[in-house]
Amino acid sequence: MGAPAAFTATTDIGHWIGGQPARGSSTRSQAVYNPATGAVARQVLLASEGDVAAAVAAAGAAQPAWGEMPPIRRARVLNNFLALLNQHKDTLAAMITAEHGKVFTDAQGEVSRGIDIVEFACGVPQLLKGDYTDQVSTGIDNWTLRQPLGVVAGITPFNFPCMVPMWMFPVALACGNAFILKPSERDPSPSLFMAELLQQAGLPDGVFNVVQGDKVAVDALLSHPDVKALSFVGSTPIARYIYETGAHHGKRVQALGGAKNHMVVMPDADVDQAVDALIGAGYGSAGERCMAISVAVLVGDVADRIVPRLAERARALKVKNPMELDAEMGPIVTQQARDRIEGYIALGVEEGAQLVVDGRGLKVPGLEGGFFTGGTLFDHVQPSMRIYQEEIFGPVLACVRVPDFAAAVQLVNDHEYGNGVACFTSDGGVAREFARRVQVGMVGINVPIPVPMAWHGFGGWKRSLFGDMHAYGEEGVRFYTRQKSVMQRWPDSIGKGAEFIMPTAR
Repeated sequence: MGAPAAFTATTDIGHWIGGQPARGSSTRSQAVYNPATGAVARQVLLASEGDVAAAVAAAGAAQPAWGEMPPIRRARVLNNFLALLNQHKDTLAAMITAEHGKVFTDAQGEVSRGIDIVEFACGVPQLLKGDYTDQVSTGIDNWTLRQPLGVVAGITPFNFPCMVPMWMFPVALACGNAFILKPSERDPSPSLFMAELLQQAGLPDGVFNVVQGDKVAVDALLSHPDVKALSFVGSTPIARYIYETGAHHGKRVQALGGAKNHMVVMPDADVDQAVDALIGAGYGSAGERCMAISVAVLVGDVADRIVPRLAERARALKVKNPMELDAEMGPIVTQQARDRIEGYIALGVEEGAQLVVDGRGLKVPGLEGGFFTGGTLFDHVQPSMRIYQEEIFGPVLACVRVPDFAAAVQLVNDHEYGNGVACFTSDGGVAREFARRVQVGMVGINVPIPVPMAWHGFGGWKRSLFGDMHAYGEEGVRFYTRQKSVMQRWPDSIGKGAEFIMPTAR
């Protein structure tokens, strides 16, 4: 197989409103970089409040007819979209690599996981079935149904510009809502391509809209009275802001925040598997994943067996042009992000952690201007250190040594984040106890990145999730609909005279 075709577009990136590209009224723009070269590739236009209002108006005008469409007809549109995604998934992957920097094979995997959600959403007729009780009271029947909210919005992060939006809009659209996507301004091209594919699939104009932008666009969505619900994935400080501000304006909000994911390695674990898992989950996508493993919790004497092998593998990582099919790690998304990550590495040294492998200052031949940093490994990290407490969001793996299983579980449970966690062991009793006791939303047993499949839903605990519903799956259907309960009886079953009590089951 030859090298895939790179995405090299240079035209400005605008919005998608009412079924067509739009430049909007704002004069503000921001550079979009190719992280592998460090060069500016194109400009993205940043929406004004008026641009957001135009998108909401288009969505509000289109939603009633879409919401009234039978669910199976909505599912057929999504099924057409699914076929187009499968046809163009490498084009989407190349866009992701060009603007995010993750390696092409990883970008292909991202698109595939997004496709899983679309497949799930195609089953919406079954998912929207309500409940029915005959003769709930004398001559009275009772049933429930789920109806769309109206206009809903999603604010999505740079690290999964295709998959995370598809955690949201396929389910929202399937349920009969109109959707407004505010993608990351760092890698905005996939959002417009998905909008074009939805139009080709037969989605009515205005049902799906895209507004590029920054905090101006976010705040406009949060305050607009016609936006009924908002989904967010990003850092914890912003997630909390989104949740509190949206709730203040009476919106339904799910806001997924940051993470500091631990992987506990027990002394009886298969060391080869554990090393493979830590390398892939710690350094894949340059650590720019909310489910990346950033802390290895090494129990007992397993640390002395694992750390030298981790060091050898970290030094041998293939960090190169992310479009090359044998690349294992690409660049960091921006120079500012790289500088922040390397600042954390310097901080870890100051705090007294043992720097086993230093990835700072890495230069890739032919791509010397790219935002590259190498895989970094710390040992003897203490829970009091900031490199343990804070989300670095880069290829930095911190090893913490603990004496036993109880100490490992306590360490995980004491952390403010509770997104994902893993435990590697060959003991079924330990595995069961770990899964039951750990205070984290997504748990892997000998699985380093336990991202649930489309029908199970995604979400963390503690400061990793603000709101009470997880993303996609049946939780997503509940989030994007509201329940209505109907009680019914007919005149021939109504008794004579006024009734001064509520219906009872008598």
